[in-house]
Amino acid sequence: MANLEIQAAVAKIGKYATSESGDTVEMVERPHGGISLVVVDGQRSGRSAKIISNLVARKALSLLAEGVRDGAVARATHDYLRTHRGGKVSAELNIVSVDLTTQTLVISRNSRCPILLRQAGEYRWLTDSSEAVGIYPNTKPAITEVPLSEGLAVAVFTDGILGAGSHSQQQMDVEAVVAQIEAGGESSAQALADGVLSAALALDKGRAQDDCTVLVVMLAPNKRGDDIRRLAVSFPI
Repeated sequence: MANLEIQAAVAKIGKYATSESGDTVEMVERPHGGISLVVVDGQRSGRSAKIISNLVARKALSLLAEGVRDGAVARATHDYLRTHRGGKVSAELNIVSVDLTTQTLVISRNSRCPILLRQAGEYRWLTDSSEAVGIYPNTKPAITEVPLSEGLAVAVFTDGILGAGSHSQQQMDVEAVVAQIEAGGESSAQALADGVLSAALALDKGRAQDDCTVLVVMLAPNKRGDDIRRLAVSFPI
């Protein structure tokens, strides 16, 4: 793993003509090595959804920072939201962790949206049945854990991406978009996240019909050859 680097990139935009996105993405360093990224899609959209997604993300982050395992974090976050809001509000929660202690990529999914995983040059969809957190008792995450290796990548997205184009009877094909971007020579996590979001917006004629978020996490060669950690953010205001 000495010659690899973790790349994590996000591209997101709120629903057209809505003041605030109901999706929240946060990152935390794991206390025993590695990083975890949390993607939360609050029920509905706008300010009320943002309040819920922030609530869920903060709870998950605090537990991850304390060293709680990902599956237990998802369960505890569900219990917290269900208790806090009386089982009347839901949120879709995805946690992607690069765990340097176990040398694995851990994906915890409580979402209707599938997740695209690339391993050993092949794509596969993670589609195991899972429920959003906050509503039903005994809700559990769908957990996938795979060994870290060069080229390993995962694309997580919210339902604004999945449903892009539906108003014009078109369908978003995330796998085809990712393959096309890579075939064009672009292989960074940010290029993939930007490309998937751009394709979704194109299907919606530039007016997102729902909050849209794309997270891409991948293991790529460390071409810089140094041990410097870098984080860059672009946030229009």
